[in-house]
Amino acid sequence: MKVCVFGVGAVGGTVATRLLAARADEISLVARGVQLQAIRERGLTLIAGGKELKVNAGVATDDPSTLPPQDVVLVTLKAHAVPGAAAAIARLLAPQGCAVFLLNGIPWWWQHGLPGKSGTLPLLDPQGALWNQVKPERALGCVVLCPCDIIAPGVIVNAGALQLVIGEPDGATSERIEAVATMLRRGGGDTKVSGDLRRDILQKLVSNAPGNTLSALTRLDFGGLGSDPDLCEISAKVIREVLAVAAALGWDLRAEIDVDSVARRNKPGQRPSMLQDVLQGRPLEVEAHLGQLQAFARTAGVAVPTIDMLLPLVRGLDRSLRKA
Repeated sequence: MKVCVFGVGAVGGTVATRLLAARADEISLVARGVQLQAIRERGLTLIAGGKELKVNAGVATDDPSTLPPQDVVLVTLKAHAVPGAAAAIARLLAPQGCAVFLLNGIPWWWQHGLPGKSGTLPLLDPQGALWNQVKPERALGCVVLCPCDIIAPGVIVNAGALQLVIGEPDGATSERIEAVATMLRRGGGDTKVSGDLRRDILQKLVSNAPGNTLSALTRLDFGGLGSDPDLCEISAKVIREVLAVAAALGWDLRAEIDVDSVARRNKPGQRPSMLQDVLQGRPLEVEAHLGQLQAFARTAGVAVPTIDMLLPLVRGLDRSLRKA
């Protein structure tokens, strides 16, 4: 199977290293800058469980047009960068190929397959490039449960198991979803096929929306957030608002989520992705984490006062990072 990992950051690097080590598929990488240079010179190194896994990447490029048609494109870019890559992703796909979007937060394809819904979400796909060029029927979704961080170009630390939850946007079973799951399992990851991926997305967002947002604003890791009672209280308010929006959308998770436990998690040293971006001066995944939640809340008539307060602050932080 021809597989392209499109974006070799912390998550993409973790997945790519494992797939390259398995030597079961034809893997190519799309990366840029110092990360691409390091991959070409030294390969990729994954540090997990006290062990190092080192691999060489045979094909690594910053020009996806040089690659042959791919059976699977694993898109591991940040959510705000994905629309700009829509044309390149679409060109990469073989006639029967599919793109798997390993994204944080609400994905651009959310409305595909939902009764009475259609069309892209403007906050996540402003010009409709993903919807019209990649097309939602060629997309698979993926929730990544894997605390990982780049500590040097080409070197990724994975602080826990790699868990992937993949699914068709319409919840159907298919030959392609099973083929992709089998391919990912060859890389040693714990891969589950979900019949309701939106539920899995919202379950992760319950912790990601407050955790990433507050960490970005304060520059505190999960240890710092979890040890501050005032920040824990703000986190709990965001969690309750996310749960209220999820219930209004049709996924009531309130009976299965312990709000205080999630809000007060204390994991010293664990840096969420948005904090990593702030520290590196990179743009933030604001809309996927908070903006689209607020938009859903407005449509459903759900009050989200804490999200309403935090969203302009994170948008402002994002603008300042983009100007730097």
